Amino acid sequence: MGVVTIRILLVDDNELVRAGLRAVLAAQPDFEVVGEADDGAGVLALVRSLRPDVVAMDVRMPRVDGIQATRDLLAHLDQPPKILIITTFENDEYVYEALRVGAHGFLLKRARPAEITGAVRALATGDSLLFPAKLRALAERFGKTVRSDAVARAKLTDREADVLRAMARGLNNAEIAAELYLGTETVKSHVSALLAKLSARDRTQAVIAAYESGFVAPG
Repeated sequence: MGVVTIRILLVDDNELVRAGLRAVLAAQPDFEVVGEADDGAGVLALVRSLRPDVVAMDVRMPRVDGIQATRDLLAHLDQPPKILIITTFENDEYVYEALRVGAHGFLLKRARPAEITGAVRALATGDSLLFPAKLRALAERFGKTVRSDAVARAKLTDREADVLRAMARGLNNAEIAAELYLGTETVKSHVSALLAKLSARDRTQAVIAAYESGFVAPG
């Protein structure tokens, strides 16, 4: 069986940042950097033409930022790519808002090469939450003002609630299965069910809903 290639689009107004990311990602045998952009304005058209699996995108750009570009991709594409927000500052309200509107994870620009490649692979598989401790910190700082009853309205079963708590801690499906004494396929079914009930696109969205509903405490 051949190597499965993960196609990546880079979006950042800093050419040096793009060059650094390209060098790290292109060195991986299963990655292909299919294109670049210096602003969020043209991302939708590029995604339509290049069909990347992952868009690694700066959150702060001069014309169209990563928040609006994320909204555009999710609003206009039936099968949008995974969106990895790239940021200089981890405690950035822009990052939290990008995650709230549908970005799948975030990464610091100073991250080590192994963290960058690991983050891209994690998003491509969708089996685990990226950097749950950092997401907790963002929720603690910026999620307090957001009132939500999403979890209460979802009417999760007890087992689905257990799975959501484990997801918030960053456990992947195999780890959740081991902790709850369930089969991996059963965990996948619970994850799919709770995502549907929460109207969440992915694990990140579900965990944000859990924090903002007070179902999980961020501290």
